[in-house]
Amino acid sequence: MFSALQKWASFVRFSHTVFALPFALAAMCVAARDTRGWPGWRTFGLILAAMVCARTCAMAFNRIADRKFDALNPRTSKRHLPAGQIGLASAVALCALSAAGLIAASYFLNSLCFYLSPVALVVICFYSLTKRFTDYTHVFLGLALALAPIGAWLAVKGGFGLVLPSAETFSSSESFWSWLSSIRVGMQPIVLALAVVLWLVGFDIIYALQDYEFDKSHGLHSLVVAWGQRNALQAAFLAHMTMCGLLFAFGLLCRFRIAYVVGWLIIVGCLMLEHWIARRRSLNWINVAFFRLNAIVSAIFFVVVAAEVIFQGGFKLR
Repeated sequence: MFSALQKWASFVRFSHTVFALPFALAAMCVAARDTRGWPGWRTFGLILAAMVCARTCAMAFNRIADRKFDALNPRTSKRHLPAGQIGLASAVALCALSAAGLIAASYFLNSLCFYLSPVALVVICFYSLTKRFTDYTHVFLGLALALAPIGAWLAVKGGFGLVLPSAETFSSSESFWSWLSSIRVGMQPIVLALAVVLWLVGFDIIYALQDYEFDKSHGLHSLVVAWGQRNALQAAFLAHMTMCGLLFAFGLLCRFRIAYVVGWLIIVGCLMLEHWIARRRSLNWINVAFFRLNAIVSAIFFVVVAAEVIFQGGFKLR
C-alpha cells in the first residue's frame, strides 16, 4: 500500500507542491488578516484540498501530454508512463479525479470559486501544450502557478473588493481614504500573483537549460531555444529581480515591517545564488541546487508573511 502511494506521489512529483503551496497559504493569511491569518479549519482544509487536486491534475496531464517526448529524452525516459510503471488509463483516471476534486472543493468554498474552477483547470493544463507552439511557455507556467494565491484569496474573501470611485467617494476625506484603503487591499493578491508569474518564468528558464539540445532537435519551444542559453539566463535574472521589486511592493501594500524585510533580503540572496550556480556550475548541480533554493524562497516567504499577520506588524503608509 505504501509503495503504491509512493509511486503515485512520485508520478506527480507531489513533493514539489512546496513551490506553490506557501504562496497560496500566504495569500490566505493576508486575506484572513482580521482573524490573525486563520480562516477556520473548514476553509483551510478546502483550500488545501483544492491546491493538491489542482496540482495533481496539472502534473498528471503534463505527464500524459509529454509521454512521447519523455520516452525519447534520455533524462526523462525512466518516468512512469514511458517506462510502463503506470498505465495510460490509470494516469487519465487520476487526472480526471483530481479535476473533479478541485471542482468539488471549489463548490464548498463559495460560488465564485466554483464558477471559476473550470477556467482554472484549463489554464493549469494548457501549459503542458504550449511548448509545441510558443517560445513563451514559461509565462504560461507562471500564470498557472499564480492562480494559487489568487484562488486562496478568493476562497477567503469571495472577491477582490476593488470598486470604482463614485461621487460619494470624494464627498469627504473619510470616504476617500476608505476607498483608497479598499484599493490597497484589493491590489495585494494581484501584485503577489504577478510576482509568482515572474518567479516561475525565471525558475523555468533555468530548468529548461537541461533540455536545450533535446528541445532544439525535436522542435519544442522555449526561450532557451529561441534566444540561446546566455540571453535566456539574462532574461531569467531580469524576471527574478523584477519579482523581488514586486514582493517589496507587496510588503508595502500589506504594511509589513522588519520580519518581512529580513525575509525579503534572504529571498533576494537565494535568487542571486541560484543565478550564480546557473552560470558557474554544471547542469547537474543546477538541477539539485536551484530546486532547494526555490523551496527555501517560497517557505521563507510564507513564514515571514504569517509572522507579520499573526503578530500584526506593518508599515505605516500614512
